[in-house]
Amino acid sequence: MSGVTHTVLVEWDGEDRSSEASALSREHLPRIEGVESVQSGTSVSTEGLEGGFHWMLVVRFRDRAALAEYLPHPEHRPVAEFIGAASARVVVFDVEDAEQPEERQGIRVG
Repeated sequence: MSGVTHTVLVEWDGEDRSSEASALSREHLPRIEGVESVQSGTSVSTEGLEGGFHWMLVVRFRDRAALAEYLPHPEHRPVAEFIGAASARVVVFDVEDAEQPEERQGIRVG
């Protein structure tokens, strides 16, 4: 089975709520079975290609079943409700990993 990476991009509706969203994500999401990692933050890119989005959340799951269990999970609810209430626009993109980390060893980038 391969893992799944769940990416959420958020454009806030008004004031920047990135710090609060990151704190909620770190508090709640790691408690969910099948969540392997949680990363969030604002862009540090100098390209300016964020398309109006202010904050990104990336959650890595063990597999598709873990992602399916995450969506209705009670620990996901406070994060989803906060984002829903404070955002003007949200994009979610889930990608199934084609390779396991040990298979990526030795691949050169650049």
